[in-house]
Amino acid sequence: MLMKNETYIRVRKSMKFKNPIIVEGLPGIGLVGKIAAQHMAKELKATRIAEVYSPHFPHQVIMRKNGTIRMLRNVIYGYKKKDVEIVFLLGDVQAVTSDAQFEVTNKLLDYFEALGAKRIYTLGGYGTGKHLDTPRVLGAATHKSLIKEMQKEGIIFGESRGTIIGAAGMLLGLGKLRRMEGVCLMGETHGAYVDANSAKELLKVLCKLLRVKVTLEKLEERIKLDKVAGDELKKLQGADRGPGESLSYIR
Repeated sequence: MLMKNETYIRVRKSMKFKNPIIVEGLPGIGLVGKIAAQHMAKELKATRIAEVYSPHFPHQVIMRKNGTIRMLRNVIYGYKKKDVEIVFLLGDVQAVTSDAQFEVTNKLLDYFEALGAKRIYTLGGYGTGKHLDTPRVLGAATHKSLIKEMQKEGIIFGESRGTIIGAAGMLLGLGKLRRMEGVCLMGETHGAYVDANSAKELLKVLCKLLRVKVTLEKLEERIKLDKVAGDELKKLQGADRGPGESLSYIR
């Protein structure tokens, strides 16, 4: 039962893990992380194992196609096959204040620790204010020992600047205090529109890190639609921002 002023994790199905890797893909700049994580979870047919409800989420409900409503939430999915174990954190929204982020993140970390997790990958978009045909994937790690491992997959370190806002940063920061390790993977993106192309490049890297394969056909279709919308946006607003106006942060 959801209590007042308390984040609640509703376990839907018990799933045992030995050492799962957490993959966070909540909404942020360009929806890059959300698109990548959601696509992977769907392609792998991951199982819904828990739902997260919180008074720190916006005071709204979502209207469904069937005429009913539901609360805003985060959803946790689990995947196991041979020696690959992944737990996905997806959802509608993030907590809306600093205090709320601390409360929700710590509740999530309690749950992930109970599952046996020791590593976290958070996903997001790195705003550049420019359109890029082939976005790079930038990284920021909790520990230096992770950087060489990540660089082997083409992830670039040391070029990202600014701060990592929201769950993508807090899961790593608070996780590090709990002796968990992690990396924020950031796909370069304009920042002003939904960017499935950046999500695709991020997804390619993530597949290598997690040792899984997923098809990209549906994502390619979305990229074509996004390109049309992006072209229209460029006509209205201009493709690039001026000097000093780049979005040097990610969510």
